[in-house]
Amino acid sequence: MKINETYKNGQKISEQTGKTLTYYYKSGIVKAKGDFVNEMMEGKWLFYYENGKLWQEAYFKKNQKEGEWKRYDKAGKLEFHAEFNNGKQITKHK
Repeated sequence: MKINETYKNGQKISEQTGKTLTYYYKSGIVKAKGDFVNEMMEGKWLFYYENGKLWQEAYFKKNQKEGEWKRYDKAGKLEFHAEFNNGKQITKHK
């Protein structure tokens, strides 16, 4: 992971403050944000389209998919909803 590096335009690629890791697009808009503990994604993570709208809400446990995952299309409509356990999809909701 490229923590605390920058794009050619000087914009940070990512930064970690405490246990929160934030990734940015070249424009400075937040790309993804969540807890990063012991070099692993943990807990709730939010991922965004480059226009700033929410793309995905996800949960991790030691870098593996865990719990509820939701993904939205660019209009904000839910397009994917599932639950994971130990990185494996166990349910898919309509």
